[in-house]
Amino acid sequence: MSKTSIIFILPDLETGGAERVITTIANHLPRELFEPKILLMRKAGGYLKHLKEDVEIIDIKTQKMRFALKPILLEIIRRKPDIVFSGYGEINAYISLFIPLFPKTKFIARETNVVSEHVKRPEIRFFYRFYNNFHRIIAQSDDMKTDLIENLRIDEHKIVKINNPVDFDFIRSQTENAKKCESFKPDFKNVVAIGNLSARKGFDNLLKVFSHLKNEKILLHIVGNGRDYALLQHLRRHHGLDNVIFHGQHENPYRFLLFADLFVLSSRYEGFPNALLEAGACGTYALANNCPGGISEIIEHQINGEILDINQHEIFAGRIRELVNLEFDRETMRQSIATRFSKDFIMSKYENLILNIIK
Repeated sequence: MSKTSIIFILPDLETGGAERVITTIANHLPRELFEPKILLMRKAGGYLKHLKEDVEIIDIKTQKMRFALKPILLEIIRRKPDIVFSGYGEINAYISLFIPLFPKTKFIARETNVVSEHVKRPEIRFFYRFYNNFHRIIAQSDDMKTDLIENLRIDEHKIVKINNPVDFDFIRSQTENAKKCESFKPDFKNVVAIGNLSARKGFDNLLKVFSHLKNEKILLHIVGNGRDYALLQHLRRHHGLDNVIFHGQHENPYRFLLFADLFVLSSRYEGFPNALLEAGACGTYALANNCPGGISEIIEHQINGEILDINQHEIFAGRIRELVNLEFDRETMRQSIATRFSKDFIMSKYENLILNIIK
Protein backbone atom coordinates (compact mmCIF):
# COMPACT_ATOMS: atom_id res chain seq x y z
CA MET A 1 0.00 0.00 0.00
CA SER A 2 1.49 3.34 -1.04
CA LYS A 3 1.65 6.15 1.45
CA THR A 4 -0.72 9.11 1.26
CA SER A 5 1.24 12.24 0.44
CA ILE A 6 0.05 15.40 2.19
CA ILE A 7 1.20 18.97 1.73
CA PHE A 8 0.29 21.30 4.59
CA ILE A 9 0.33 25.02 3.72
CA LEU A 10 1.11 27.88 6.10
CA PRO A 11 2.77 31.31 5.86
CA ASP A 12 5.51 30.26 8.34
CA LEU A 13 6.02 28.33 11.57
CA GLU A 14 5.97 31.21 14.02
CA THR A 15 4.63 30.39 17.46
CA GLY A 16 0.91 30.87 16.81
CA GLY A 17 -2.08 28.58 17.26
CA ALA A 18 -2.43 27.40 13.64
CA GLU A 19 1.30 26.73 13.43
CA ARG A 20 1.24 24.72 16.65
CA VAL A 21 -1.67 22.56 15.44
CA ILE A 22 -0.16 21.86 12.00
CA THR A 23 3.20 21.00 13.59
CA THR A 24 1.45 18.55 15.93
CA ILE A 25 -0.50 16.90 13.08
CA ALA A 26 2.55 16.61 10.79
CA ASN A 27 4.71 15.20 13.58
CA HIS A 28 2.25 12.55 14.72
CA LEU A 29 0.58 11.18 11.59
CA PRO A 30 1.60 7.49 11.38
CA ARG A 31 4.45 7.19 8.89
CA GLU A 32 3.35 3.77 7.63
CA LEU A 33 0.30 5.49 6.16
CA PHE A 34 1.24 9.12 5.52
CA GLU A 35 4.06 11.18 4.04
CA PRO A 36 3.69 14.75 5.36
CA LYS A 37 5.35 17.86 3.93
CA ILE A 38 4.89 21.49 4.94
CA LEU A 39 4.91 24.28 2.36
CA LEU A 40 5.84 27.66 3.83
CA MET A 41 5.82 31.09 2.29
CA ARG A 42 8.97 31.71 4.32
CA LYS A 43 11.01 29.19 6.27
CA ALA A 44 10.94 30.90 9.65
CA GLY A 45 9.52 30.46 13.11
CA GLY A 46 10.08 28.87 16.48
CA TYR A 47 8.25 25.64 15.65
CA LEU A 48 10.80 24.69 12.98
CA LYS A 49 13.05 23.23 15.65
CA HIS A 50 10.17 21.12 17.02
CA LEU A 51 9.33 19.60 13.63
CA LYS A 52 10.43 15.99 13.08
CA GLU A 53 13.34 15.57 10.67
CA ASP A 54 11.36 13.45 8.20
CA VAL A 55 8.86 16.27 7.55
CA GLU A 56 10.10 17.99 4.40
CA ILE A 57 9.91 21.78 4.32
CA ILE A 58 9.02 23.36 0.98
CA ASP A 59 10.14 26.99 1.14
CA ILE A 60 8.71 29.19 -1.64
CA LYS A 61 10.55 32.24 -0.26
CA THR A 62 7.64 34.67 -0.65
CA GLN A 63 7.05 37.52 1.76
CA LYS A 64 3.68 38.76 0.50
CA MET A 65 0.50 36.71 0.35
CA ARG A 66 -0.49 38.14 -3.03
CA PHE A 67 2.70 36.74 -4.57
CA ALA A 68 2.35 33.30 -2.98
CA LEU A 69 -0.52 31.84 -4.99
CA LYS A 70 1.39 31.12 -8.21
CA PRO A 71 4.34 29.30 -6.55
CA ILE A 72 1.90 27.33 -4.37
CA LEU A 73 -0.03 26.16 -7.43
CA LEU A 74 3.21 25.30 -9.26
CA GLU A 75 4.35 23.14 -6.33
CA ILE A 76 1.02 21.28 -6.37
CA ILE A 77 1.38 20.69 -10.11
CA ARG A 78 4.96 19.47 -9.70
CA ARG A 79 4.50 17.25 -6.65
CA LYS A 80 0.98 15.90 -7.33
CA PRO A 81 0.09 15.26 -3.67
CA ASP A 82 -2.87 13.11 -2.69
CA ILE A 83 -4.02 15.81 -0.27
CA VAL A 84 -3.45 19.53 0.09
CA PHE A 85 -4.21 20.69 3.62
CA SER A 86 -4.37 24.47 3.85
CA GLY A 87 -4.23 25.73 7.40
CA TYR A 88 -4.53 29.51 7.10
CA GLY A 89 -7.71 31.40 6.24
CA GLU A 90 -6.40 33.81 3.62
CA ILE A 91 -4.48 31.09 1.75
CA ASN A 92 -7.55 28.85 1.95
CA ALA A 93 -9.65 31.53 0.29
CA TYR A 94 -7.26 32.12 -2.61
CA ILE A 95 -6.75 28.40 -3.29
CA SER A 96 -10.47 27.62 -3.35
CA LEU A 97 -10.93 29.12 -6.82
CA PHE A 98 -8.32 26.83 -8.37
CA ILE A 99 -9.26 23.47 -6.83
CA PRO A 100 -11.10 22.23 -9.98
CA LEU A 101 -7.75 22.35 -11.82
CA PHE A 102 -6.54 19.39 -9.72
CA PRO A 103 -9.13 16.59 -10.08
CA LYS A 104 -6.82 13.92 -8.61
CA THR A 105 -5.98 15.86 -5.44
CA LYS A 106 -8.24 16.23 -2.43
CA PHE A 107 -8.26 19.64 -0.73
CA ILE A 108 -8.88 20.26 2.97
CA ALA A 109 -9.20 23.72 4.55
CA ARG A 110 -8.73 24.30 8.25
CA GLU A 111 -10.26 27.58 9.35
CA THR A 112 -8.62 29.44 12.22
CA ASN A 113 -11.35 31.89 13.28
CA VAL A 114 -15.04 32.68 13.03
CA VAL A 115 -14.81 33.85 9.42
CA SER A 116 -17.57 36.47 9.35
CA GLU A 117 -15.95 38.18 12.36
CA HIS A 118 -12.40 37.90 11.07
CA VAL A 119 -12.50 38.45 7.29
CA LYS A 120 -13.60 41.98 6.43
CA ARG A 121 -11.65 42.77 3.25
CA PRO A 122 -14.04 42.42 0.28
CA GLU A 123 -11.34 41.12 -2.08
CA ILE A 124 -10.78 38.14 0.24
CA ARG A 125 -14.46 37.57 1.03
CA PHE A 126 -15.01 37.26 -2.72
CA PHE A 127 -13.06 33.98 -2.76
CA TYR A 128 -15.31 32.44 -0.13
CA ARG A 129 -17.89 32.10 -2.90
CA PHE A 130 -15.73 29.18 -4.07
CA TYR A 131 -15.21 27.61 -0.66
CA ASN A 132 -17.49 24.71 -1.47
CA ASN A 133 -14.80 23.56 -3.90
CA PHE A 134 -12.93 22.17 -0.90
CA HIS A 135 -13.61 18.49 -0.27
CA ARG A 136 -13.65 19.03 3.48
CA ILE A 137 -13.54 22.11 5.71
CA ILE A 138 -12.44 21.77 9.32
CA ALA A 139 -14.19 23.92 11.89
CA GLN A 140 -12.63 23.87 15.32
CA SER A 141 -15.80 24.74 17.22
CA ASP A 142 -19.58 24.74 16.96
CA ASP A 143 -19.49 28.54 16.61
CA MET A 144 -17.21 28.28 13.58
CA LYS A 145 -19.34 25.57 11.98
CA THR A 146 -22.55 27.56 12.44
CA ASP A 147 -20.89 30.67 11.02
CA LEU A 148 -19.68 28.83 7.90
CA ILE A 149 -23.14 27.43 7.25
CA GLU A 150 -25.29 30.47 8.03
CA ASN A 151 -23.08 33.37 6.95
CA LEU A 152 -20.94 31.89 4.18
CA ARG A 153 -23.42 29.33 2.81
CA ILE A 154 -20.99 26.43 3.04
CA ASP A 155 -22.41 22.96 2.41
CA GLU A 156 -22.96 21.49 5.87
CA HIS A 157 -21.93 18.03 4.67
CA LYS A 158 -18.45 19.29 3.82
CA ILE A 159 -17.77 20.66 7.31
CA VAL A 160 -16.10 18.47 9.92
CA LYS A 161 -15.71 19.72 13.46
CA ILE A 162 -12.38 18.78 14.98
CA ASN A 163 -11.16 20.56 18.10
CA ASN A 164 -7.51 21.50 18.51
CA PRO A 165 -5.18 18.88 20.00
CA VAL A 166 -3.14 19.43 23.16
CA ASP A 167 0.26 17.76 23.14
CA PHE A 168 0.83 17.05 26.82
CA ASP A 169 4.19 15.39 26.14
CA PHE A 170 5.44 18.54 24.41
CA ILE A 171 4.17 20.81 27.18
CA ARG A 172 5.82 18.57 29.77
CA SER A 173 9.12 18.75 27.91
CA GLN A 174 8.89 22.55 27.91
CA THR A 175 8.05 22.87 31.61
CA GLU A 176 9.90 20.07 33.44
CA ASN A 177 12.93 22.28 34.20
CA ALA A 178 11.15 25.62 33.91
CA LYS A 179 11.88 28.35 36.41
CA LYS A 180 9.57 31.14 37.45
CA CYS A 181 10.02 34.32 35.42
CA GLU A 182 11.98 36.98 37.30
CA SER A 183 9.13 39.47 36.72
CA PHE A 184 6.79 37.20 38.74
CA LYS A 185 7.18 38.98 42.05
CA PRO A 186 6.64 36.63 45.00
CA ASP A 187 4.57 39.11 46.98
CA PHE A 188 2.27 39.76 43.99
CA LYS A 189 -0.37 37.65 42.30
CA ASN A 190 0.48 37.02 38.65
CA VAL A 191 -2.11 37.03 35.85
CA VAL A 192 -1.08 35.90 32.35
CA ALA A 193 -2.60 36.68 28.94
CA ILE A 194 -1.16 35.31 25.69
CA GLY A 195 -1.79 36.28 22.07
CA ASN A 196 -1.08 38.45 19.09
CA LEU A 197 -1.30 42.14 19.93
CA SER A 198 -4.26 42.88 17.69
CA ALA A 199 -7.80 44.15 18.16
CA ARG A 200 -9.15 40.60 17.99
CA LYS A 201 -7.41 39.64 21.24
CA GLY A 202 -9.09 42.45 23.19
CA PHE A 203 -6.05 43.53 25.21
CA ASP A 204 -7.36 47.10 25.13
CA ASN A 205 -10.33 45.91 27.18
CA LEU A 206 -8.02 43.97 29.49
CA LEU A 207 -6.01 47.13 30.21
CA LYS A 208 -9.25 48.92 31.07
CA VAL A 209 -10.05 46.06 33.44
CA PHE A 210 -6.64 46.46 35.09
CA SER A 211 -7.22 50.18 35.54
CA HIS A 212 -9.51 49.00 38.36
CA LEU A 213 -6.71 46.86 39.82
CA LYS A 214 -3.73 49.22 39.72
CA ASN A 215 -3.74 49.67 43.48
CA GLU A 216 -3.78 45.89 44.04
CA LYS A 217 -0.75 43.62 44.33
CA ILE A 218 -1.66 41.95 41.04
CA LEU A 219 0.59 41.93 37.96
CA LEU A 220 -0.60 41.37 34.40
CA HIS A 221 1.90 39.65 32.10
CA ILE A 222 1.04 39.93 28.38
CA VAL A 223 2.98 37.48 26.19
CA GLY A 224 2.98 38.18 22.44
CA ASN A 225 3.73 40.84 19.86
CA GLY A 226 1.85 42.48 17.02
CA ARG A 227 0.83 45.64 15.25
CA ASP A 228 -1.07 47.11 18.23
CA TYR A 229 1.98 47.21 20.52
CA ALA A 230 2.36 51.01 20.38
CA LEU A 231 -1.37 51.56 20.92
CA LEU A 232 -1.44 49.25 23.93
CA GLN A 233 1.64 50.90 25.41
CA HIS A 234 -0.12 54.24 25.03
CA LEU A 235 -3.18 52.85 26.86
CA ARG A 236 -0.94 51.45 29.60
CA ARG A 237 0.62 54.87 30.16
CA HIS A 238 -2.75 56.63 29.88
CA HIS A 239 -4.20 54.48 32.67
CA GLY A 240 -1.00 54.62 34.74
CA LEU A 241 -0.66 50.85 34.76
CA ASP A 242 2.69 50.09 36.35
CA ASN A 243 1.30 46.63 37.11
CA VAL A 244 1.19 45.59 33.39
CA ILE A 245 4.27 44.01 31.76
CA PHE A 246 4.65 43.31 28.03
CA HIS A 247 6.99 40.36 27.48
CA GLY A 248 6.93 40.14 23.68
CA GLN A 249 6.92 36.84 21.80
CA HIS A 250 8.22 33.75 23.60
CA GLU A 251 8.94 30.34 22.09
CA ASN A 252 8.09 28.77 25.43
CA PRO A 253 5.00 30.49 26.89
CA TYR A 254 4.25 27.46 29.05
CA ARG A 255 6.46 28.62 31.91
CA PHE A 256 4.28 31.73 32.16
CA LEU A 257 1.17 29.54 32.33
CA LEU A 258 2.70 27.04 34.76
CA PHE A 259 3.43 29.63 37.43
CA ALA A 260 0.46 31.95 36.85
CA ASP A 261 -2.19 32.46 39.50
CA LEU A 262 -4.75 33.02 36.74
CA PHE A 263 -4.96 32.97 32.95
CA VAL A 264 -7.20 35.55 31.25
CA LEU A 265 -8.62 35.30 27.73
CA SER A 266 -9.84 38.74 26.65
CA SER A 267 -10.55 38.02 22.96
CA ARG A 268 -13.44 39.53 21.01
CA TYR A 269 -13.69 36.28 19.02
CA GLU A 270 -11.63 33.13 18.58
CA GLY A 271 -11.46 29.93 16.59
CA PHE A 272 -10.67 27.46 19.34
CA PRO A 273 -8.06 29.14 21.53
CA ASN A 274 -4.92 27.09 22.07
CA ALA A 275 -3.75 29.33 24.91
CA LEU A 276 -6.93 28.55 26.85
CA LEU A 277 -6.44 24.81 26.26
CA GLU A 278 -2.79 25.02 27.28
CA ALA A 279 -3.59 26.99 30.43
CA GLY A 280 -5.77 24.09 31.53
CA ALA A 281 -3.07 21.61 30.50
CA CYS A 282 -0.66 23.49 32.79
CA GLY A 283 -3.20 23.33 35.62
CA THR A 284 -3.96 27.05 35.59
CA TYR A 285 -7.48 28.35 36.15
CA ALA A 286 -8.92 30.65 33.45
CA LEU A 287 -11.25 33.61 33.30
CA ALA A 288 -12.46 34.10 29.71
CA ASN A 289 -14.49 36.71 27.92
CA ASN A 290 -17.87 35.52 26.68
CA CYS A 291 -17.05 35.58 22.95
CA PRO A 292 -17.62 33.36 19.89
CA GLY A 293 -15.12 30.60 19.21
CA GLY A 294 -15.66 27.50 21.32
CA ILE A 295 -14.96 29.07 24.73
CA SER A 296 -17.90 27.27 26.31
CA GLU A 297 -16.71 23.97 24.80
CA ILE A 298 -13.36 24.27 26.60
CA ILE A 299 -14.36 25.71 29.96
CA GLU A 300 -16.12 23.50 32.47
CA HIS A 301 -17.58 26.01 34.88
CA GLN A 302 -15.58 26.34 38.11
CA ILE A 303 -13.56 23.23 37.22
CA ASN A 304 -11.00 24.70 34.82
CA GLY A 305 -12.38 28.22 34.49
CA GLU A 306 -15.24 30.69 34.18
CA ILE A 307 -16.78 32.89 31.49
CA LEU A 308 -17.66 36.53 32.07
CA ASP A 309 -18.35 39.62 29.95
CA ILE A 310 -15.11 41.61 29.85
CA ASN A 311 -16.95 44.74 28.69
CA GLN A 312 -18.18 45.04 32.26
CA HIS A 313 -14.70 46.15 33.24
CA GLU A 314 -15.22 46.68 36.94
CA ILE A 315 -17.10 43.40 37.46
CA PHE A 316 -14.44 41.50 35.50
CA ALA A 317 -11.73 43.16 37.62
CA GLY A 318 -13.57 42.19 40.78
CA ARG A 319 -13.66 38.56 39.73
CA ILE A 320 -9.92 38.60 38.97
CA ARG A 321 -9.34 40.01 42.46
CA GLU A 322 -11.30 37.08 43.94
CA LEU A 323 -9.89 34.28 41.77
CA VAL A 324 -6.18 35.02 42.28
CA ASN A 325 -6.68 34.41 45.99
CA LEU A 326 -8.39 31.03 45.59
CA GLU A 327 -6.80 27.58 45.40
CA PHE A 328 -7.81 25.17 42.63
CA ASP A 329 -7.12 21.49 42.00
CA ARG A 330 -4.50 21.67 39.27
CA GLU A 331 -4.68 17.96 38.43
CA THR A 332 -8.47 18.15 37.97
CA MET A 333 -7.94 21.00 35.51
CA ARG A 334 -5.35 18.99 33.58
CA GLN A 335 -7.70 16.01 33.40
CA SER A 336 -10.55 18.23 32.21
CA ILE A 337 -8.44 19.10 29.16
CA ALA A 338 -6.79 15.69 28.70
CA THR A 339 -10.01 13.67 28.55
CA ARG A 340 -11.45 15.85 25.80
CA PHE A 341 -8.57 17.36 23.81
CA SER A 342 -5.49 15.16 24.22
CA LYS A 343 -3.25 14.77 21.19
CA ASP A 344 -4.03 11.06 20.69
CA PHE A 345 -7.77 11.58 20.89
CA ILE A 346 -7.82 14.46 18.38
CA MET A 347 -5.20 12.89 16.07
CA SER A 348 -7.45 9.84 15.60
CA LYS A 349 -10.11 12.19 14.21
CA TYR A 350 -7.63 13.72 11.76
CA GLU A 351 -6.46 10.29 10.64
CA ASN A 352 -10.03 9.12 10.06
CA LEU A 353 -10.86 12.29 8.12
CA ILE A 354 -7.86 11.88 5.82
CA LEU A 355 -8.39 8.18 5.24
CA ASN A 356 -12.08 8.64 4.50
CA ILE A 357 -11.47 11.46 2.04
CA ILE A 358 -8.95 9.31 0.14
CA LYS A 359 -11.43 6.45 -0.07
